Formats: sequence, structure tokens, C-alpha cells
Amino acid sequence: MEGIMSVRVSIPPTLRGLCGGEATVRVRPGTVAEAMQQLRERYNGVHERLCNERGEIRGSVLMFVNDEDIRFLRDQETELRPGDEVSIIPAFAGG
Repeated sequence: MEGIMSVRVSIPPTLRGLCGGEATVRVRPGTVAEAMQQLRERYNGVHERLCNERGEIRGSVLMFVNDEDIRFLRDQETELRPGDEVSIIPAFAGG
């Protein structure tokens, strides 16, 4: 699934081990929820790290589509079009 007909997902370093070491992966256009499902089908353990048991993106995970926070768009129903870029950023509390 190459090029402009797919959506590029940037994988954070903490999850790359679950994605075969890949820094970016490609998914089919659809919604953010559908992209999460594609990652679940392809990479064991990734979905559980990103989503809770109800399938909702965890509060400790920030997700951006083309540099816009999905919480200010349509959250997991945010549309992903060919050529879009999704960034996943685990937010860690420090002290």
C-alpha cells in the first residue's frame, strides 16, 4: 500500500518494536477508528497500547491528522483521506 492512495501513520519509538521496527506504516483511507483497527489486525499489541477496552484512544495518547489534534476535529470519526499523515504521540506525565 504505497504512495498517495494511502494514509501515512508515524509510529512513535516506543511502539516501533511492535510494528517490525517501522517508523511509518501505511493504512487505507477511512476514519481514525478504522486506521486503529487496521493496526490491530496487522501488529499484535499495538491497539492495546493505544486504545482502552472500549476501543477508545487512551487519554495518554495524542493523535494528530495533518498536524491537527483529532480531539478538536471529529475524534476517532475524523476522516482520513489519501495522502493524509497521522502522528501518534504518547503523552507521559513526569515529575
